[in-house]
Amino acid sequence: MRIRILVLSTLLALSGAASALTPDDVKSALAAEVKATDPAFKDFSAQRGNVFFHARHGGEWSCATCHTELPAASGQHTVTKKPIRPLAPAANAERFTNQDKVDKWFKRNCNDVAKRACTAREKGDLLAYLMSVKP
Repeated sequence: MRIRILVLSTLLALSGAASALTPDDVKSALAAEVKATDPAFKDFSAQRGNVFFHARHGGEWSCATCHTELPAASGQHTVTKKPIRPLAPAANAERFTNQDKVDKWFKRNCNDVAKRACTAREKGDLLAYLMSVKP
């Protein structure tokens, strides 16, 4: 966690933006977190992210349950029925641009779907997949 904060702080300082991130910034921070524990790490996998997004991880839900099979489309929370804007950054430019929201929603949704915290590698793979999805 400290490494991710340090990397994000450095990226923000270099970019001159105190609050705005890009999905690439978030992905880079996650990569630094993985590399800290696995120096052989090369890159995230959109293919693994796709599998993670569509899989049920021992529970009733997958990410696609609320975000739809195509994350470039709007979804709906399966319990509250609240609308959910597209998850793919290409379809929703606000996605993965606020670190507090990124942390909040990964924590909440990983607990809902995987019944545990997601690893940095899982988050990075998922983000790689979402960044590959076009509207």
